[in-house]
Amino acid sequence: MRTFASMNERKIIHIDMDAFYASVEQRDFPELRGKPVAVGHAQARGVVAAASYEARRFGVRSAMPSLRAKQLCPQLIFVPGRMEVYKEVSGQIHEIFHRYTDTIEPLSLDEAFLDVTLNKPGIELAVEIAKAIKQQIRREQHLVASAGVSYNKFLAKVASDYRKPDGLCTIHPSQALPFIDRLPVEAFWGVGQVTAGKMHAMGIYNGRQLRDYSKEGLLRAFGKVGALYYDFARGIDPRAVETEHIRKSIGCEHTLEKDIRLSSSVIIELYHAAVELTQRLRLKAFSGKTLTLKIKFNDFTQITRSITQEKELTTLPVILPLAKQLLGEVDYAHHPIRLIGLSVSNPHDAARREEWVQLCLPFETG
Repeated sequence: MRTFASMNERKIIHIDMDAFYASVEQRDFPELRGKPVAVGHAQARGVVAAASYEARRFGVRSAMPSLRAKQLCPQLIFVPGRMEVYKEVSGQIHEIFHRYTDTIEPLSLDEAFLDVTLNKPGIELAVEIAKAIKQQIRREQHLVASAGVSYNKFLAKVASDYRKPDGLCTIHPSQALPFIDRLPVEAFWGVGQVTAGKMHAMGIYNGRQLRDYSKEGLLRAFGKVGALYYDFARGIDPRAVETEHIRKSIGCEHTLEKDIRLSSSVIIELYHAAVELTQRLRLKAFSGKTLTLKIKFNDFTQITRSITQEKELTTLPVILPLAKQLLGEVDYAHHPIRLIGLSVSNPHDAARREEWVQLCLPFETG
């Protein structure tokens, strides 16, 4: 049986670069420093990819439509993204991580877990390693990072978000339960807006109230992810820091230049998405059994439809008819479409691995 005390010997650090893309732009272009900056496009169909802290004070957030961002912050400066630069900077930051440990789990270009239980310099306190990493990132890259330190990934992640920006927070085993008691459920890893609303309807607003629920009750309410919430509320997270992830899916999304509802136009856009998807599958040598169609309507509501086959989904002649079948389940005649996405998941070969893959949690993260 897992116990609270048996899992508190690990030393886990979560590093999160503060406003990474926007901060790189402000670093490289001094005229942007101290000003509200959004990485993305200002066009009518544009979306904010990242926002500086100056912009966030006005309520600008990533994934926000550009027009809405401009309404909130009329002086907002849009700059185009430079993904190759961000990848290069991320690699340089990871070189700093490797000075302390090779047990690194990248979540994205600007975020990673480090297991420093056994670290290269032999430093006893993980918080001292976190301080050193933050200082070296600032000195060498002229960027700011927040760090969380604890005995598992869940609490390290929560800690890194606790004092942003430029934060450093340590949650010791003896402090974990009192800390969790005060933690809003929205701050729990994997609890998005929909799940939080459902918890609120159950009278659950913080970690203490979540811990009062039985595992059976949470499983009934949330399915298998309820067991994770049950553990998190008790400071339990046995997941290891993994240096690789199995790629679980490959997909693509097209945000359309204008909303469409004509069947002929939708079929054409679906065809283009299917072509791009098959190209990505071929490039990554990936195949799976499940095809998922994602539709976002002009009111920003979205739906998904999926179908699973025994045969591998890799080619256009196989994928396109299935995509059309899924589209037939969508009522878009009275709901114009803004975005079309297709993805293949459920890989037939789970041994296929790739080093840089966005972490996929098996539950809601939005």
